[in-house]
Amino acid sequence: MEKYFDANYIWESFPLLLPFLKVTFLVTGLSVLFGTLLGFLIAAMKLGNNKIARKIANGYITALRCTPSIVLLFLVYYGLPALAENFGILLDNVDKIIFIVITFSLQFAAAMAEVIRSAYQSIDKGQFEAAVSVGLSPLQAYRRIIFPQAFVVALPNFGNSLLELIKEGSLAYTIGFIDVMGKASLIIDGRFNAHALETYLALSIIYWVVSVIIEQVFLRLEKAFSKGKQVIKTT
Repeated sequence: MEKYFDANYIWESFPLLLPFLKVTFLVTGLSVLFGTLLGFLIAAMKLGNNKIARKIANGYITALRCTPSIVLLFLVYYGLPALAENFGILLDNVDKIIFIVITFSLQFAAAMAEVIRSAYQSIDKGQFEAAVSVGLSPLQAYRRIIFPQAFVVALPNFGNSLLELIKEGSLAYTIGFIDVMGKASLIIDGRFNAHALETYLALSIIYWVVSVIIEQVFLRLEKAFSKGKQVIKTT
């Protein structure tokens, strides 16, 4: 009789799963890029003086943060083609990765808008005024004084948001996308739903290792930039 749990299936799963990790990284990288750019725009709207822009930014952040990732994914995947069809545009042949990147870019943007806003507001505004008073232009004051300090403040929260994005990205398999999570589902199907536990343990180990590496990278970046910040303060 075949054993219910066989650790050999864990080791057999690694070489099958690891090649698809690059697909997960691709989705994450694109979502971070577009999400950060959109997040800057939303943060600027929220920090600006225009009341309508602030309301739009607040509404966007609230709506996106209150919408479960899987619901947002389905809204984008099924909603965009239905909406485009009303304008005579067919999106049936669009690659699934486009919808996935749109989904997680929108979600990451909401998180980044709050990260950027809180980091910016943590910097003493007197530094900006002092920089301008000694001859720096507003753009130079932001680039040389405000943004470097805000970057250090935002770094830990950015790292946390990145880790959350990688984990939430595993939901992409629900629309048939084959990343590392999607490949795990195919492996289980190929084993006729046997040894699913071993497959998911292998998948968990991969996610754990990736998360620990990212966490350590951001801890070292935070320490490195914090040291630079301390040196500036003491000179």
